[in-house]
Amino acid sequence: MPQPFILTLNCPERPGIVHAVTAFLAGRGCDITEHQQFDDSDHGVVFLRTGFTAPDGATLDDLQEGFAATAEAYAMEWRLRDAGAAPRLLVMVSKFDHCLADLLYRWRSGTLDGDIALVVSNHPDLRAQVEQAGIPFVHVPVTRDTKPEAEERLLRLVEEHAVDLVVLARYMQILSDELCKALEGRAINIHHSFLPSFAGAKPYHQAHRRGVKLVGATAHYVTADLDEGPIIEQEVIRVDHRKSADELVRVGRDAERLALARAVNWHCQSRVLLHGNRTVVFD
Repeated sequence: MPQPFILTLNCPERPGIVHAVTAFLAGRGCDITEHQQFDDSDHGVVFLRTGFTAPDGATLDDLQEGFAATAEAYAMEWRLRDAGAAPRLLVMVSKFDHCLADLLYRWRSGTLDGDIALVVSNHPDLRAQVEQAGIPFVHVPVTRDTKPEAEERLLRLVEEHAVDLVVLARYMQILSDELCKALEGRAINIHHSFLPSFAGAKPYHQAHRRGVKLVGATAHYVTADLDEGPIIEQEVIRVDHRKSADELVRVGRDAERLALARAVNWHCQSRVLLHGNRTVVFD
């Protein structure tokens, strides 16, 4: 059977880039199944995502080795991955379970494009829910004094379980700058979109007092700048004066789980390309 692969890249804009990619694939007997391109004329950068199948027996190593010369000639930043292997996910959670429950449902139903390898939490509350799904649950308590050791343990779990993506599904701990750097480009967080207007405790209740008309959520890559990493997806839901503060919380949780699930799936499908503090998303 043909083997599916995905090539993503960005490089300085110049003639011949698409031809170079397609000529390489054609020369290897590959069949392009999907191709998307974005030319950022403001910065002179082109972004490509190309899905293709390769003849039976083609290996990722062979394709990577063969494409290296083309990539060097065009100064490409690139990644070639086996689309048949689902990325492995480590989900982090605290006590709120709406995002976790949504990811677990999508995983069980086969609509999540990643494989949840384990769930890590700083509280034991959600152990039964996770283990009932047949997924390992690891309780890693975090205090001010034990935070460095807890983060070291997290990185060991990432390595031991060959984790490709860390998903912060309402994990209510601030990651250190060092951990953010170690997980750069492979950790996604979700938060309500009131920031910075309603920071701190009970943001939805603050928003209710101000009479907001829109409730939203933002999924983004984790960086050392708290809640300011490159945005992957945002969900917005219109509300009005009839909504109570508690109803705004429920609406906000819907927005959070939808935005997070889309962001995780797009990352797992290699549809998100980083460009400084922005993203190019081939949805």
